[in-house]
Amino acid sequence: MIALLSVSDKRGLVPFARGLVDLGFELLSTGGTLQALKDAGLPSRKVSEHTGSPEILGGRVKTLHPRIHGGLLGRPALASDRAEMEAGSISPISVLAVNLYPFRETVAKGGGEDEILENIDIGGPAMIRAGAKNAASVTVVVDPDDYPPVLEELRRGGTAAETRRRLQRKAYAHTAAYDASIAGWMAERDGVTFPDELGLGFRKVQELRYGENPHQRGAWYRGYRGPPGPSVSFAEVLQGKELSYNNLLDLDAALALALEFPERPAAVIIKHNTPCGVAQDEVLEKAYRIARAVDEVSAFGGIVAVNREVDEPTARAMAETFLEAVIAPGYSEAARAVLGGKKNLRLLDARRAWPPGARAFPSLELRSISGGLLAQDRDAVEPATEWKVVTRRAPSPAELAALRFGWRVCKHVKSNAIVFSAADRILAVGGGQTSRVESVKIAAARGGEALRGSAVASDAFFPFRDGLDALAQAGARAVAQPGGSVRDAEVIAAADEHDVAMVFTGVRHFRH
Repeated sequence: MIALLSVSDKRGLVPFARGLVDLGFELLSTGGTLQALKDAGLPSRKVSEHTGSPEILGGRVKTLHPRIHGGLLGRPALASDRAEMEAGSISPISVLAVNLYPFRETVAKGGGEDEILENIDIGGPAMIRAGAKNAASVTVVVDPDDYPPVLEELRRGGTAAETRRRLQRKAYAHTAAYDASIAGWMAERDGVTFPDELGLGFRKVQELRYGENPHQRGAWYRGYRGPPGPSVSFAEVLQGKELSYNNLLDLDAALALALEFPERPAAVIIKHNTPCGVAQDEVLEKAYRIARAVDEVSAFGGIVAVNREVDEPTARAMAETFLEAVIAPGYSEAARAVLGGKKNLRLLDARRAWPPGARAFPSLELRSISGGLLAQDRDAVEPATEWKVVTRRAPSPAELAALRFGWRVCKHVKSNAIVFSAADRILAVGGGQTSRVESVKIAAARGGEALRGSAVASDAFFPFRDGLDALAQAGARAVAQPGGSVRDAEVIAAADEHDVAMVFTGVRHFRH
């Protein structure tokens, strides 16, 4: 019996190999794996000794040989295969343990192109695919976590067909994800955003209790390469109940919005993927309290993101209300002690990928549709420095500050989106409606008297003057909108009638 071991990840290698030797397997190996086995005092033959052919091209060709691939692909139950294998002195290989050159790790550490290309494995994927194709005869192991159960089955007389099928599936997923990472890096290197064929490489973090609703199944997957900035999937979960599907969606929305405000401490509260509180202040605790006060009813059971390390005063403020989860670039020891008393509160620490001043990052956004995917650039356009004033009255400096604050929030609200704001906080949000005027009315009803003197951001143009009339009646004194309606002149005239200052941003922020 022959087992071929050739691994980059050497976790668990020696105990696995020792178990194979105890079962009577002859070990074949290459390079660093061979040395690791020898260092452990385990007998192993070099692949080149088995094939009778030396490694060539500086080690680029080691295992691409008929005695290796014939040993993996040969079907012992088939007489013609047996005859050819005997004629070619090809011995069957019944166990294959391979994991691949550290391509992703080389990219992640900033390796040069030559180094990255050298870490594209050729022989490894070829062996994995060959062995997995012949799973009826070959047990293929690509994950060190599978060593103990595989070894236990071998001790009982051999791996079960069901196990080999599971490992077969895992093997092809492993090589597919590896190739997707390579293709993705090459597309990025060459500036190709939308390649003709899109391969995705993700690894399951965990199965979730359920999906969006209890009757839906759900799972959480993490990309092999993290984004160029803070992310939910690469944050460290410090405490709390198991994250749910909806928690993850809301955490992602909260984090994206918190990243819009790098200049000062900011707090964001999300409920059902919609902002219900956003505020800035020089003191994080105050920012959080202001954000919570926007809509205290909705903030109950909300998801919070802040853009500074959580200190003790902020933690105490958070502990006053039931929250589902908090994500931040770190927590002080005192803050951890305070929030640690909330055993069910989920705390996520994203500091590992959160450099000072981090803000929303450009990346590809994917959404599924039946039978396919839609891909687009993330809506991470920087706030404009110059907007076009289209009314007789220009916004005052205070109104302009409020408009810029609301405009950053607006793109994170489901269309049709309306955000009433002051210079450091939102005041009311209306979104997800099929008419813009209804979004205005909903926000106006929520904000009440607090909207007197406020500013309004609208994610798209006003198709009629009714929306402008409604927000002016609610007390708004300034408006930012993209413009572009055939009735722009009518809407501008309405703004002038109400003495409302209005700017056209030239940028639309639909969110569906």
